[in-house]
Amino acid sequence: MIITKKVLRNVSLTAHPLGCRQYVQDQIDWVKQAKDGRYQTSDNLMLPKRVLVLGGSTGYGLSSRIVAAFAGKADTINVSFEREPSETKTATPGWYNTVAFEAEAKRAGLKAESIYGDAFSDATKEKTGNLIKELLGQVDLVIYSLASPLRTDPKTGITYRSVLKPIGKAFTALSVDMDSDQVKLATIEPAEGTQVEETVKVMGGEDWSLWIDYLLKENLLAPHAMTVAYSYIGPKITYPVYHEGTIGAAKDHLEASAALLTGKLEGIQGKAFVSVNKALVTRASSVIPVVPLYMALLYKVMKEKNLHEHCTQQIYRLFTDRLYANKPIETDEKGRIRVDDWEMRSDIQQEVEKRWALQKEGEVLKMGDLEGVREEYEHIHGFGFPSIDYEKDIDPRII
Repeated sequence: MIITKKVLRNVSLTAHPLGCRQYVQDQIDWVKQAKDGRYQTSDNLMLPKRVLVLGGSTGYGLSSRIVAAFAGKADTINVSFEREPSETKTATPGWYNTVAFEAEAKRAGLKAESIYGDAFSDATKEKTGNLIKELLGQVDLVIYSLASPLRTDPKTGITYRSVLKPIGKAFTALSVDMDSDQVKLATIEPAEGTQVEETVKVMGGEDWSLWIDYLLKENLLAPHAMTVAYSYIGPKITYPVYHEGTIGAAKDHLEASAALLTGKLEGIQGKAFVSVNKALVTRASSVIPVVPLYMALLYKVMKEKNLHEHCTQQIYRLFTDRLYANKPIETDEKGRIRVDDWEMRSDIQQEVEKRWALQKEGEVLKMGDLEGVREEYEHIHGFGFPSIDYEKDIDPRII
């Protein structure tokens, strides 16, 4: 079949296998070279050799696998929920990414396997534990990078759904239409009923804690093992929907869980951290009002100052400059690792705010990089690569 982009309400319904392979290969190639002067080399750093990534098929989770494997020569296991391809339907981008990554990792002599399933379930935890015992023995690092709209509590069987909404009152702000470049007003209605509590159940630290509890009980964490969960805070512009909204409540719970987990890990001299990362395009971010406009302005400003990072560059910096840099791990006053520090620099945020003030409802976006945001969104689904012939008839089951 000829695989084309199909987008419904800013959500891509298809992925291109060859494009996803190119997307993964480009990131692997960058890590192998890593000669960007902004980053220190990974040579001689004691990077982890056995890594479990929960949610390792896209975004920061995928980048964690790539950096661990190709900067640190680590063996890796991924756990993610994916749709496999059929003769007439494409797989999820994560499935294609995983197949491409694991082929390259094995070609480099590394172990790389995946468990496809509901990471929130006890059955998947047990299946993963058995694979760790068989393949790695123990793990030195556990990355928690799960993003899901729902979670079924394995103890009660109750399914909870997350929402990204403000708390208390509606939030209205400027946004931008991804297709027309036109600035518009967008309103997000406030959370209702149990939506705050449900979002915490899905996106807070409860499942992260259950994973670490299970791995500890099964003696699958090596001495000095670390675990890191990824988070985002963002600028004051987006506080009502992120930092002070339902997702903010979930992230507060995640941070509290990190402190509790560090206590549980004392027996193996391990630690748990939350890493606050930079704003980047994800499969979900384009449908969140306000966010595309902020990212378009942020990308433009950070590129002008040579500070823009894609996912893998950001995680490379996390690994080589923070987690495994042969120095005490630098954290903020709440114990969080801040690799959003370049994004949140005062000069960056002041310039973004200045450009935000120039935007007018009904007019075309000014002084932003919406094209860069669009390109990144296309790339994470395997589209927009000049090297790929998108008119070619291919089997979506290609691996």
